[in-house]
Order: sequence, then C-alpha cells, then structure tokens
Amino acid sequence: MIRDLFSKKKKYATIPSEQAKQEVPEGLMSKCPECKSIMYTKELQKNEMVCESCGYHHRLTAHERIETLIDDGTFEEFDRDMISKDPLSFPSYPDKLESDRKKTDLNEAIVTGKGTIEGHPVVIGVMDARYRMGSMGSVVGEKIVRLINRAIEEKRPLILFAASGGARMQEGVLSLMQMAKTSAALQQLHREKGLFISVMTHPTTGGVSASFASLGDYNLAEPGALIGFAGRRIIEQTIRQELPEDFQTAEFLLKHGQLDRVVHRHEMKSTLSVILKLHEMTDEGTGE
Repeated sequence: MIRDLFSKKKKYATIPSEQAKQEVPEGLMSKCPECKSIMYTKELQKNEMVCESCGYHHRLTAHERIETLIDDGTFEEFDRDMISKDPLSFPSYPDKLESDRKKTDLNEAIVTGKGTIEGHPVVIGVMDARYRMGSMGSVVGEKIVRLINRAIEEKRPLILFAASGGARMQEGVLSLMQMAKTSAALQQLHREKGLFISVMTHPTTGGVSASFASLGDYNLAEPGALIGFAGRRIIEQTIRQELPEDFQTAEFLLKHGQLDRVVHRHEMKSTLSVILKLHEMTDEGTGE
C-alpha cells in the first residue's frame, strides 16, 4: 500500500524549461491591448494590423502604411538621408538618435515620397511613432515643408499621416518653430489651390495636432485614435472638471465637428481614391 502511494504519478504543473521556452519563436503571437485576444502575428499583419475580434487598430510602421496605400512599384522616397543634429548639445540626444536609427531602419520620424493611389498621383508623408515617439524636430519639419513644395511644383495632392507625441524637446525652440514653418507652407499650398488631406492616427498630440495635422482640406482619422494637444490629466487639473470617457478620441472629435470622417483602415485607400477622383473631376470641369 505504501509502495502504491509512492508509485502514483504526480499531477503537479511543471515549469517549462528554458529550452522549451526558446522553441517558441519570438513574435509568433500578438495580444490585442483592447480585447486581450491572442492571435498569430502573421494573421494580424495580413489583416493590416487590425484585430479581427474587436477591430482595434494596431500601429503601423511608416513603410507598412505606405504598402497598404500606394500602388505597387510607384513609390519614390524623398530626402531619406536627412538626419538630425544636436543644436542644443542635449545630453545623450545623439546616442538616442543612433539607437532609434538602428531599431527602426529610419533616419527620422517621417518617410516622405510620391506615388499613386489607384492610379491617382500624390505626394505622401507618413510619420512613424517608433522613432522618438514621432516627435517633430527640425528635420521632420523640413521634410514636410519640402514635401509641400513638391506638391506645389508637381501639382499633386498632398497626403500626410500623423502619428506623434508632439514637438521634440531635445531641440527646444527650433522644434517649436516647425509648427509655424509647416503651417506657413500649407498656407502657400492653399493659395495655389492645392489639395491637402490630413489623416490622424494613434496618437496625434502636442505641436503636431496643433499645427499641420489639423489644417487639412479633409481631416480624417482612424478609429480610436488619440488626438489632442495637452494630456487629459493636465486639462482636468486646469479646468477642475472630469472629462468624458471618450475625450480626445477620433470619435469624440468627429461628434464635435473637428473631423470630417473616421475611416477604418480597410477603407482608407478607397476613401482617399474617391476624394482624389472627385477633385480631379472638379479641376477638369473648371479647366484648371
């Protein structure tokens, strides 16, 4: 009887060995931060990084975004080799820039270029939040202005996808001046009767939301995107009021007239194509 007691198999849970853990490839599975669903990363990527369970829009890299929008083989990148300097000798800033360059394979927080969307020629800029949280420093502002000038010279519609934490503190007032610089360039585009479509993605905050991102002829956003200038806690402490639960979301801004439309990622390319076609027909009708 005692022998039988010791011969029984234990039913305790075992802790996987380090070797077993290593057999599961890193990045194989992804977890949705909204509904907590677990899914294969490849399946998530096939669905343009949109959760199949709840529709949550995961972040896209700049190049992933361009691949979902620009017709195959038509994208030509501008100003890829522009890199930021350290004008204020800010501690560790050059090291952080170098780290982000290696991590993202980008030289700055925005990719700009030209191509076609369903045959319609455009110039396009896409911010990438992986690089310094998409903050707008001197190079980001300069690349946007150069892109706007291209739109004017080549008479192409301008599309900008914002994803940013705001101005880049390591460049101080030089970063803040990019707000005025990009806004002034957009005013020139407006005088030339050029079309500007602004698309705000998660997150679009600070100096970016307060400048070029809010100046589109069409202001669009992805579902659930955080859009605002100051943080929620700061606003509540300032006005001493509790803000609505959906405050600073794309849906809240749409409800209060600050957006033209909230567009699902799967519908973004077709929506942009319709807008571009509409304006091409308008230009043909007026002979411009």
